[in-house]
Amino acid sequence: MAADRAGRQEEEGAVLLWQDGRLVPDDHQPVREFPLTLRVNGQELATLVASPHDPEALVVGFLRTQGLVRERAEIRQLEICQAFGLADIILTRPVPEGLSPVLTSGCGSGLVFHLPGVEGEAVPVAGGPVRPADLFALMAALGRHAEGYRAHGGIHSAGVGRGDRLLLWAEDIGRHNTLDRLAGAALLAGEDLAGATLVASGRVSSEMLAKAYTLGISCLASRTSPTDLAVAAARRLGITLIGYLRGRRFTVYSHAERLLAAPAPALLDEVTGVILAGGASRRMGRDKAFLPLAGEPLVAQVHRTLAGIFRHLVLVTNTPERFAFLGCPLAGDFRPGLGALAGIQAALAASPTERIFVAACDMPALNPALIRALCAWSQEAAVVVPEGTEGLEPLHAVYSRRALPAIAAALAGGERRVQSFFPRVTVAVMPRQEVARLDPGFASFRNLNTPADYLALPGADPGALADDLPCP
Repeated sequence: MAADRAGRQEEEGAVLLWQDGRLVPDDHQPVREFPLTLRVNGQELATLVASPHDPEALVVGFLRTQGLVRERAEIRQLEICQAFGLADIILTRPVPEGLSPVLTSGCGSGLVFHLPGVEGEAVPVAGGPVRPADLFALMAALGRHAEGYRAHGGIHSAGVGRGDRLLLWAEDIGRHNTLDRLAGAALLAGEDLAGATLVASGRVSSEMLAKAYTLGISCLASRTSPTDLAVAAARRLGITLIGYLRGRRFTVYSHAERLLAAPAPALLDEVTGVILAGGASRRMGRDKAFLPLAGEPLVAQVHRTLAGIFRHLVLVTNTPERFAFLGCPLAGDFRPGLGALAGIQAALAASPTERIFVAACDMPALNPALIRALCAWSQEAAVVVPEGTEGLEPLHAVYSRRALPAIAAALAGGERRVQSFFPRVTVAVMPRQEVARLDPGFASFRNLNTPADYLALPGADPGALADDLPCP
């Protein structure tokens, strides 16, 4: 099935999304990359690989920063042919002698004189199957080694590995330079990179794709997007190109047939997945559920994760009209304004199953393996709760209807803390060591309370905090 879908991808130029252990169609389009050749006074001077918008400003700015023009009056003629990617410029002053044509994407020492494989005939690279779990492991390992970025920001990183083992890594202010560093380190160490996997932090341009091809890389995965020319080159050169490798999902732009698809685990029938979306979000200043993350509301990502685990879902909210777009059953608090404990009470009453798993709507890194393990940890206890680095995590826990009398008593007594009723029921705790085995970074329990928490996430949109968010 996956191979058939991958074959159709190559025929139709489709993009696929790896999510919950399977490939599904995606409508994402890579950013456009536009090569524009500059012919100055009849002499071919450079080819700029850039975004296609406002080419006049790009050309004039390049000429100015290269010292070829100082004033607008020195440009006698500027004509741009979009169809042929040609800018014809006539200057009032001569072009210095000895200049050689270059090609640049304008990113941190990204000047190269030849892009093998992007133009002309090329032999596709060979490479074995790729496990998605290995891709996640390699990107996580690269993140652990990316000391420069954590210390200063603005540093690109890249690494190369086989299986789930990262062999080499590099950092530089230019993303192209990281590949050059890896190529040099591999040559000096006698390391053959043919058929290896490359993971990178930055955007993948056709220039980077070509560098990877010269090394024999068969799979290139990035945390961000490739350009359209990189996608076209990858399809021609036999490279599996992956973007937006974040969390437990990624987008596949070419040669998806290399991916080893794992069978999707069965949905849980005996536990209902619950999203609590009734918080006031006072410290955030706006409803956290609708903060955009990688282009969609945070609550939609939480919903999609739980929908891949549970057959039944319930969302608890006192504004149901705002969440109707999710298409799942909605429940309101019995006692609005009493916090998460009242939300758990409402969810248990609305659930079609005896037990529920509860997560808050502002948890962007839910881990399906950990959630499934919690649901299987103890069916006898009224509460199954994991232990995090700062104690128990009651908003990432399993609750049974047997807890309803104790919850009602706690609320009637003015208690609002979720753990207030725990002494009245049987509680099974998943110890920290077991949680760490399934989620080593304890990322599952991260939630968003402040704008700083939100902006620290990959895919966050700073503009979402500056403007009012529309209702979906």
